[in-house]
Amino acid sequence: MIRKTRVFAVAGSIAPRYRLLVLLAAFTTLRFGELAALRRRDIDPEGLTVTVRRAQAELQDGRLFDKAPKSAAGVRSVSFPAELLNAVTHHLERFSIPGRDGHVFVGPQGGQLRRSNFRDDWVKARKAAGVTAELHFHDLRHTGDTLASTAGASTCELMTRMGHSSSRAALIYQHMTSNRDRAIADRLGAMIREGGGEAAG
Repeated sequence: MIRKTRVFAVAGSIAPRYRLLVLLAAFTTLRFGELAALRRRDIDPEGLTVTVRRAQAELQDGRLFDKAPKSAAGVRSVSFPAELLNAVTHHLERFSIPGRDGHVFVGPQGGQLRRSNFRDDWVKARKAAGVTAELHFHDLRHTGDTLASTAGASTCELMTRMGHSSSRAALIYQHMTSNRDRAIADRLGAMIREGGGEAAG
């Protein structure tokens, strides 16, 4: 897990086009493949939500394609803190591919985001931020889980937010409401303010 202060340190050290990628990974717990597959229509700035409809996968020959999540629980809308709205707006205006179906995150040349290529940027930013431990991008997901738990999310809410499937899936969906998810994101936003984190673009 990466501490909240280090999340902002890494986000501030990484290439600007990947800053929002780091912030959303930490504060929505989306996986790298889910983030890489996001399209503009999946981001709702007014509702402060990001909707996961697919996840990026890579074939052995290196070709990338988007596929449906492994389980029904993987298709979900997750609220993000209002404190990230400026960063979201800035990113969409400056880095995302135009059009409703344009990818939100792309490489420097406009190609699809590739995990193997991004790894170098991640390691460089991590070191620049003074994070010496061998932390991986996926650790941001664990950070988000911990922060959401601290913000008061129940086990069911955490599982829904992270897209986990289980035999209790129906119960999870019954108890998880958009209002509660909004409250979780608002508490995460309060943590950003209390920590002095600057999330604006």
